Amino acid sequence: MSDQKNMLIAIAISLAILLGFQFFYEFPKLEKERERQAQIAAQDKSQLPTPSNQGDDASVQAPGGGVSAPGVKSEVLTAQKRAEALKSAPRVGIESPTLVGSISLVGARLDDLVLKQYGQTVEVNSERIHLLHPSEVPKSYFAEFGWVGGSDSPNLPGPSTIWSSDGKQLKPGQPVTLSWDNGAGLKFERTYSLDEGYMVTVTQKVTNTGKTSTALFPYGLIARSGTPDTLGFYILHEGPLGVFDGTLREYDYDDVQETRKIEVTSNGGWIGITDKYWLAALVPDQAENFTYRFVHSIENKDDRYQVDYIGQSSSLAAGASIEITNRLFAGAKEVKLLDAYSEKFGIQNFDLAVDFGWFYFLTKPFFYAISWLNSYLGNFGLAILAFTVLVKAVFYPLANKSYRSMAKMRDLTPKLMTLREQYGDDKMRLNQEMMAIYKKEKVNPASGCLPILLQIPVFFALYKVLFVNIEMRHAPFYGWIKDLSVADPTSIFNAFGLIPWTPPDFLMIGIWPILMGLTMWLQQRLNPQPTDPVQAKVFMFLPLFFTFLLGTFPAGLVIYWTWNNLLSIAQQRLIMYRMGVK
Repeated sequence: MSDQKNMLIAIAISLAILLGFQFFYEFPKLEKERERQAQIAAQDKSQLPTPSNQGDDASVQAPGGGVSAPGVKSEVLTAQKRAEALKSAPRVGIESPTLVGSISLVGARLDDLVLKQYGQTVEVNSERIHLLHPSEVPKSYFAEFGWVGGSDSPNLPGPSTIWSSDGKQLKPGQPVTLSWDNGAGLKFERTYSLDEGYMVTVTQKVTNTGKTSTALFPYGLIARSGTPDTLGFYILHEGPLGVFDGTLREYDYDDVQETRKIEVTSNGGWIGITDKYWLAALVPDQAENFTYRFVHSIENKDDRYQVDYIGQSSSLAAGASIEITNRLFAGAKEVKLLDAYSEKFGIQNFDLAVDFGWFYFLTKPFFYAISWLNSYLGNFGLAILAFTVLVKAVFYPLANKSYRSMAKMRDLTPKLMTLREQYGDDKMRLNQEMMAIYKKEKVNPASGCLPILLQIPVFFALYKVLFVNIEMRHAPFYGWIKDLSVADPTSIFNAFGLIPWTPPDFLMIGIWPILMGLTMWLQQRLNPQPTDPVQAKVFMFLPLFFTFLLGTFPAGLVIYWTWNNLLSIAQQRLIMYRMGVK
């Protein structure tokens, strides 16, 4: 009766927690989102001011009194009109081993970029990843560089300025120079150069052929329309981020929505917008001071996100010229490439664009170790299995201690069950008798916990590597696993494909999740069973619970977990055999 009462209390508490979470967190969140959508529906213009010195181009106020950086101006078109939008303006082509796209001569915007080495799916002929999109297309995403001035500055190039090209195509080793003359004594040149990776170097030069001096401020911006779909995992950041004075700062999309504008100053650093695998980031001169911003606005009945920077004032005397070099990274978050850029250009903590998390000091070495194993084994899945063996070897002494303690506890389980039956109604006496047995048998019931606790950061760091690592994306294993970064495509509920029916996501319980659940159940059988019947019933359902939970996880993670369970079972069984435990 007491066990049933405890179970009912546990169920009631669980329901209270779930209902409380819904009432105090989810409902207010949904209501807040409804209010925001109503605001978007009622508003069809940017709420940010337009300075007078940029002509008729929309712009946003930038940090530093009276100085502003051009902002986002777009017309909502359907996604099918992307090709039409690309043809609507003269362009300079981009071609490299990793990128293909173009720069619009209207505004000199880099707004068309496709990642040649990455497809939407694992199919060979799959459509490539379109990272940047023109401003005229829904869900636009583009980068822009330029100059702004004070209230008395002359006419400066803006988003509608038509630039002249030198007729070249932008390729590695073949830069492209765009030029524009404002007709009032200022000549602007913008030279783009490209490497074989994902870094675009932009050198801006202004020559004053007039008779008066002027002050100019360099700026760069990345603008993205619409709130992109995110995985919503708390262990993964997707959205605006940056490194300022060596410190990483991350903001979710809803953070920027609430604050409208976040401003920070830094010497060097970088700012950008990240997805799970892709990054667009501005990298200004690392020796100068800049003011960075994260901005949200509503335009054309949609969210608009902008990250930008503005530099220090440069005085351009009559007959003189000024020049500044900044960079744009737009591509895949390949760790080795990010590290190479960080070293080559002195970019502060550029590798933090990959969300390695709290255990960075473990996660990044783990990544390099798995990548090294992959280079020898030729399969990322095999590299995961090999690395798990290495981790097990390192923790073998600690695991031995833990498993020996469990084996002793398992050997004492019959005696503890007898005590529970004998003193079940007298909790104090039961505890006294149990402690007496522990003392007599020289067993510490908590001794097996410490080694496990010490391994938790290691396993979490490894999980993090497998989750955020782009090398695992579209990496095949064997058999039916064609992509380690997505869930096992099979399901027991359609007889693993024999029945022509696609179950809902929560019923996609494939072969590997089932194997993981079985290995978890086997490992559980080797551990000492809880003396409390309620706890025993809860533990009995854990393998089934984790089978459904991990059914939607990437196959690489499930394979790792299954293999780790098998190694633990073998190690634990060996220790029990040596100790004579049945």
